[in-house]
Amino acid sequence: MPISGSKPAWLRRRLPPSGRSAAVVAAIKNRGLHTVCEEAHCPNQLECFGSGTATFLLLGPTCTRRCTFCAVDKSPVHIPDPEEPLRTAEAVAQMKLAFCVATMVTRDDLPDGGARHVARTIEAIREKSVGVGIEVLISDLGGNWAALEMVLTAAPEVLNHNLETVPRLYSQVRPQANYHRSLELLARARSHVPPLVTKSGLMLGLGETKEEVLEVMGDLRQAGCNLLTLGQYLAPSEHHHPVVRYVPPEEFAEYEAHALKRGFNGVASAPLVRSSYRADELYRIASDQLLRGSLSNSTVPK
Repeated sequence: MPISGSKPAWLRRRLPPSGRSAAVVAAIKNRGLHTVCEEAHCPNQLECFGSGTATFLLLGPTCTRRCTFCAVDKSPVHIPDPEEPLRTAEAVAQMKLAFCVATMVTRDDLPDGGARHVARTIEAIREKSVGVGIEVLISDLGGNWAALEMVLTAAPEVLNHNLETVPRLYSQVRPQANYHRSLELLARARSHVPPLVTKSGLMLGLGETKEEVLEVMGDLRQAGCNLLTLGQYLAPSEHHHPVVRYVPPEEFAEYEAHALKRGFNGVASAPLVRSSYRADELYRIASDQLLRGSLSNSTVPK
């Protein structure tokens, strides 16, 4: 059953200092770019903007799917802007990022799902910012594995693809997605040569059980997934999938412990964690462990 009333205290936070927000917004808006921070109503956007970071949203601000949890616009899509990769790279350079994150809307209307556009963005960022680390959060590309290879060949440091929820809830939350297809994408990415870090995330509070969450963790480890993010689902509006439960911080801590015991290299698990939140810190933890060839228990600071 959906819950009603005000949000619990642990979901309230003070406004962070503005910091570099104005410069970040200018670098994005002056180039006609979009961020998932704004389009998805992320609760951390002021913190991230203030610290000089943002998650770029590629292929326009509209999506071809109708996921019931997502705030991204569902209006008719447009032809991808061929200049967007270069403008994204220019913004990354202007912001002097050492690590950047780019995600994408799902574009089932495109033969390659937008994979070549994502690959071109990775290449453009590398040309403009030598040594920058790159994480891409991609769609399932409709199961087009040749398209996935385009992205992997561009060699991002991290390939992120979110499962979002447990398989039982897919028909309600992600009706056009397929749980096993998403797992296969992560497994293919993890087995790519040269290797790269893989990452996935879940929203909690949609109606899942603890047992189901633990089963998904097992499936992700079976697929070789390195990094995991867990955060509280917050409905963007009354027209979206309702919040069934607010998961308390101590339960997120328990999930974190379970995930680390299962062998994830890094875990970010807290109510306000989102998939791209402090992505550079989580990547550093994983890359250090992978260089040592270990799977020691480490986590990213909250």
